Amino acid sequence: MTAGTTVSAPDGSDVVLGEIGTRVLLKNSRVRVWEVELQPGEAQGWHLHHNPYVVLCLSTSPCHMDWLDGSPARQLSETVGGSVYRPVSPVHMLTNDGDALYLNRLIEVLDLGEEASGDPYFAIAGVPAESGFEQAGELPVKVVVDEDDVRVQHVTPEAGESYTWHTGAYPALVVDLDLDHPDVTYLEPGESYTLPAKPSRTSGFNLVELRYYSRPRT
Repeated sequence: MTAGTTVSAPDGSDVVLGEIGTRVLLKNSRVRVWEVELQPGEAQGWHLHHNPYVVLCLSTSPCHMDWLDGSPARQLSETVGGSVYRPVSPVHMLTNDGDALYLNRLIEVLDLGEEASGDPYFAIAGVPAESGFEQAGELPVKVVVDEDDVRVQHVTPEAGESYTWHTGAYPALVVDLDLDHPDVTYLEPGESYTLPAKPSRTSGFNLVELRYYSRPRT
């Protein structure tokens, strides 16, 4: 991480970089999960990503992203339950332009970035290659990111419904989008997780699959 590092702006002024999120919620050798929270009108400090990352939206508000190199600002309008997967990027900052809370979960994929630990990957005998639900039939599941490295699914159970999900041959994270219980759970390959039943319908859950883990390595 580069928080506290001083870099130069195009006009020659010094800029001290901040953290990429508000606080760390979970950290291990594979991922670091941040909360990013911006009140209306609030701006995040200038920061730099050294690892690819996944953004999951819990509460949306119109935002824009400024770039320290002077590139045109990017307007953002995210959807709760939606997700984006981004590579490392130049120094930038995010501002909440709306009148509502902006809240996300930002998952750094450390294995694919500058902070890779070098921890070995382990194949587990008997674990299916792909993830799946224990329940049969049509389920309220939508794929919102489908990349070679990462897949993200959005699950929206009705009130009182619960599903059990089994990871595949790769680690995964379950992110509860319920603002009253916004939990983040890390699962190893082959583990299972039962999505808790809610008394009323919420924004659901994001299932983040680290698919790169199961690719052949040389």
